[in-house]
Amino acid sequence: MTSKAPVGEDSVLAACVQMRVGSDKERNLRTAFDLVRKAADQGVRLVVLPELFSWRGATAQMAAAAESLEGRTVELLSEVAAEMGVTLVAGSILEAAGTADALPFNTMVVLGPDGARLGVYRKMHLFDLEVPGGPVEKESARFQAGHQPVCVSTPVGKIGLSICYDLRFPELYRELVREGAEILVTPAAFTAHTGPAHWEVLLRARAIENQCWMLAAAQVGPVTSGTEVWGHSALIDPWGSILDLRAEGEGLAMAVLDRSLGRAVRQQLPCLQHRRISL
Repeated sequence: MTSKAPVGEDSVLAACVQMRVGSDKERNLRTAFDLVRKAADQGVRLVVLPELFSWRGATAQMAAAAESLEGRTVELLSEVAAEMGVTLVAGSILEAAGTADALPFNTMVVLGPDGARLGVYRKMHLFDLEVPGGPVEKESARFQAGHQPVCVSTPVGKIGLSICYDLRFPELYRELVREGAEILVTPAAFTAHTGPAHWEVLLRARAIENQCWMLAAAQVGPVTSGTEVWGHSALIDPWGSILDLRAEGEGLAMAVLDRSLGRAVRQQLPCLQHRRISL
């Protein structure tokens, strides 16, 4: 871990959880909650979980695995956030859409240190990819797309929400900054095909151009579908420096987010004030 400095009043220790996700929901939840507790025991007050951290399996099983926001998984997330006193960004879960024939949403839930629900974001951009001789992904056949950017006020600052493939759409992040985001989160299950070339570059670009902290919690290793995911969970500061990165294996990436640094970067390089095009 890179963050050994003491945490002051203007700083928060944050962690990204990296984990291997399969179709055993109980195992996934135990792993996630054990790592949240491990992070909190080290003084972490903001924890980000990966995309679809609670379940990932065959398309035919998705309807049975999906839950409402009033279901058991969100209830347990609320209990863990309150137990450990952390702001918990629950990467994403399969959210049931309400009718048996409707595709589920890929949905992020943010919980405060009292367990209260602070915000909900449904992944807007769905990853459809077919590489000759390579991976095939068609999220639009499995999920509904969300339609609304979400920026959430939390005890650790305003957090702009995004999930995985959203990372390739800079206009989303500019809108989140317009709404006051200081921290951007991007839980992911980035493919090992694109990860080596694009993951770190895109994370750093979004942090630099928006002068925000970027927290990216990732799935790692092969998943049930056979797709290899890239891992490399990272915390990046508003200057684009990688503060901590976990390349392989389950565990934590951690760093101190010094909010005064974020303000200093925006004052010294006020590019956000120099925009000539308003989306």
